[in-house]
Amino acid sequence: MSNILTVSPSPHIHSGESVNKIMYRVILAMMPALAWSVFVFGIDALKVTLIAVAACVAFEYLIQKYLMKVVPSITDGSAIITGILLAFNVPSGLPWWIIIIGALVSIGIGKISFGGIGNNIFNPALVGRVFLLISFPVQMTSWPVIKQAGVDAVTSATPLALIKESIKNSQPISDTLGNLPGTMDLLLGNMGGSLGEVSAILLILGGIYMLFRKVITWHIPVAVLGSIALFSGILWIVDPDLYINPVFHILTGGAMLGAIFMATDMVTSPMTGKGQIIYGIGIGLITISIRTWGAYPEGISFAILLMNAVVPIINTYVKPKRFGGQK
Repeated sequence: MSNILTVSPSPHIHSGESVNKIMYRVILAMMPALAWSVFVFGIDALKVTLIAVAACVAFEYLIQKYLMKVVPSITDGSAIITGILLAFNVPSGLPWWIIIIGALVSIGIGKISFGGIGNNIFNPALVGRVFLLISFPVQMTSWPVIKQAGVDAVTSATPLALIKESIKNSQPISDTLGNLPGTMDLLLGNMGGSLGEVSAILLILGGIYMLFRKVITWHIPVAVLGSIALFSGILWIVDPDLYINPVFHILTGGAMLGAIFMATDMVTSPMTGKGQIIYGIGIGLITISIRTWGAYPEGISFAILLMNAVVPIINTYVKPKRFGGQK
């Protein structure tokens, strides 16, 4: 994105890019992970996603048409992205009415209240997700157990929740390792969690596609994941008996989803490459801080929203040289 903001000499030729094209490329990039979540969690994952998408599109249409009195912009694909990302951030067994509430908060408060697409300060899907987590903590933290034959009705703690409990009780990490999924299970998503935590491999594949199509740049994903690895690695080196290794932190929870699909939202992230790196490092630091010492096992959503809030400051102090100006 930083290259788009660089002014070059005339003549200027239209690149052919549009908001619609960019949005639908993001949607396409999320399809492999969505398909795998349906395979892992079953029809419930598809129901959650369809309800979230339909509700987000419907609320955007109704609010724009009847409250804002403007032509609805539901065809640009942004509401669909919000719906998919909201679904990616909730359990597969979440009741339908809670999903609809989350969609209303995401679109009505997280997006439209700021003026719609291009004006929102915070990632809309994360606004909805955090609202649901605070309002419905039991339902938002009830995770299905993944078994060979499919999803069991019994719920269990996520790997991050097990680690959080271990740190809270000052137990050696070795006592918990037997209950944690292995690296291959983390890569494939064979663990409890939200829909978007099912496969690090497919999320990375979607990220590579977006990089190839120049929807995103490398700065934010690398900065987020690199800082998560760095800060968790420092803790691990200091006390490996208490803290888990960096690979676990990168592959579990919403780290991969957040770094690739949520922190990279071009509306709520910094404009320049340098600013994006600062932004990503901040997300990584806050994520590990919350995971280690905070009240919640996962911190990526809060970290992204907090860094969304300081993006205007980053853009003010870290910006490209004005065209024609002195360095």
